[in-house]
Amino acid sequence: MNYKSDIGYRKEILTRLLNSIIIHENDIVNALKADFNKPEFETVVTETSYVMSDLKYTIKNIFNWAKPKRVFPFIANIPSSDYIYKEPYGKVLIISPWNYPFQLALCPVIAAVAAGNQVVLKPSELTPKTAAIIQKIISEVFPIDYVEVIQGDAGLASQLLEQRWDYIFFTGSVAVGKIVAKAAAKYLTPVTLELGGKNPCIVDETANLHLAAKRIVWGKFINAGQTCIAPDYILIHQKSKLKFVEFLKEEITNAYGENPEISTDFARIINSKNWSRLVEMIETQKVIFGGNHNSDTNYLAPTLIEENNLDSLIMQDEIFGPLLPILTYESEAEIELIISKYEKPLGLYIFSERKKFCDAIIAKYSFGGGCVNDTMIHFSNKKLPFGGVGNSGIGAYHGKLSFDIFSHHKGVVKKATWIDLPLRYAPYKGKLASVKKILNWI
Repeated sequence: MNYKSDIGYRKEILTRLLNSIIIHENDIVNALKADFNKPEFETVVTETSYVMSDLKYTIKNIFNWAKPKRVFPFIANIPSSDYIYKEPYGKVLIISPWNYPFQLALCPVIAAVAAGNQVVLKPSELTPKTAAIIQKIISEVFPIDYVEVIQGDAGLASQLLEQRWDYIFFTGSVAVGKIVAKAAAKYLTPVTLELGGKNPCIVDETANLHLAAKRIVWGKFINAGQTCIAPDYILIHQKSKLKFVEFLKEEITNAYGENPEISTDFARIINSKNWSRLVEMIETQKVIFGGNHNSDTNYLAPTLIEENNLDSLIMQDEIFGPLLPILTYESEAEIELIISKYEKPLGLYIFSERKKFCDAIIAKYSFGGGCVNDTMIHFSNKKLPFGGVGNSGIGAYHGKLSFDIFSHHKGVVKKATWIDLPLRYAPYKGKLASVKKILNWI
């Protein structure tokens, strides 16, 4: 089968993938529950339904995305027909993370297949149950020379990176992203790196504090805070802090009860290593809510921290867990001092009723994407690019952009032969003035 050219076959096999995911949805839910106690609601909303929606959108649009796009020719080339052809890169390596192990594995695969590539997928070894069901689904749907799942640890990932690929797509930490970029540079392999960072969440004195607290609690503590675009820390105006903290406490209790450890709606930290890293962060902090933890189950409660030290352990790197430092500010200069201390983040969130203030923040700071008066929901719009900038990543995907990043865009001019103007050819004597007039005109 010529996967490269047969768009009809790509559509057919993606439809088979959709049907297989529908059949195995309960297995996927159970796998994520086993891997880190992910609630069924969160799995359906952020994993299976998201992937199925992505598949339906891709299946619907694949022929339109893949067909050559005609563009207006450069006037000096008229008469001609100019086109952009989209061809697959070839052999693609996709390395996916553990925090959304189904969605962040399958969505890049869908795009790479839609664009006509052959794919090797390396899922995270930290979510073995999910990796197993992914391998089962892929092996049922795809020929092994089309899409193959290879399981293993970081050592296997290193071996894969030593091979030559036509494209590499990686989602994970900044530290590993740098390793991937270095490996890709050996062969000048193009990459997409979906990384992370310390995502600020600014709440000014005009914000609807109660609603802000509700939306921040949702965005921060879904998946137990293990989300690359979750708010990493809050910057609250000094005059609103006390009231806002009380609203945060109220909303955490509303969401997860008096004891989140027995809540069926709160996930666990992925493993003991990450749990220990997070617990260490709060040992010397002023915890104002939560902080309870249990090493037997890798449980760590939704936790609010009063933070006054930008050099503390919790403020050094992306938290990636259910810990929420709260910092205060009184002027926009203080906001700049704090945000500018860190690398460009993957997300930035603003809660304010002042349009001028929001527009100024959006214009001033470079970040991957974000929201005004909400958190994380920009991820859900397939028409918005999703990706980082600087330290938070390279490249953006979602919707048509996903198809485009796995396609080489090849420009082709089809020139007519019935006329051939002599102006461009040597000898050039006496032609320069005419050429200048034409070039200045266009």
